[in-house]
Amino acid sequence: MEQQTKIQVENGKLDLHIHRIFQLPAELLFKAYVEAQLIEQWMGTKVLKWDCRKHGAYQMQTLDQKGNIAFQAHGVIHELIPQQKIVRTFEMENTPFGVQLEIYTFKSISPSASELNMHVIYESVEQRDQVLKLPFAYGINMAHDRIQKLMLQG
Repeated sequence: MEQQTKIQVENGKLDLHIHRIFQLPAELLFKAYVEAQLIEQWMGTKVLKWDCRKHGAYQMQTLDQKGNIAFQAHGVIHELIPQQKIVRTFEMENTPFGVQLEIYTFKSISPSASELNMHVIYESVEQRDQVLKLPFAYGINMAHDRIQKLMLQG
C-alpha cells in the first residue's frame, strides 16, 4: 500500500518537509493536534503535560511492558493560530537527536478535505539524517493513518 504522507528531503539541508492530504475537515485535523486525549490515541503515548497555547509546554511518555520509559519527549509551543498553524519545539529525551523546530500548517481544501504541511528543522544535517535512518517514514504514515481513522469515527 502506498504511503499517503510524503517526506521531502534535500541533501545537505538541516530540514525536511512533510505533506499529507486528509479526508477530514481542517477543523478536525487541527483538533487531532491540540487535544491531549486525541493525541494519546493516535500517537499511542501518554500525555503528561499539555498546555496548548502560545508559550505553553507539553510532555509525553510511553512505557514498555515492564513499566520502563521507552519514549519521552517535551517541548514548547511558540505559536498557535487555531485551525491554521502550530509552531513548537520537540525534543526526545535520552537520545542524541537534540531539539527540533516544527512548523505545522493546516489548510482547508474542501469542506471534507484538508492539507497538513510540516516543516521540521534540525540542529544539524547529521541529526536530521540520524532521524531518517529510523523507521521515520513508516511511523509518521502510521500515525497519520490513525488520525484519519480516529477523526472519521468521532
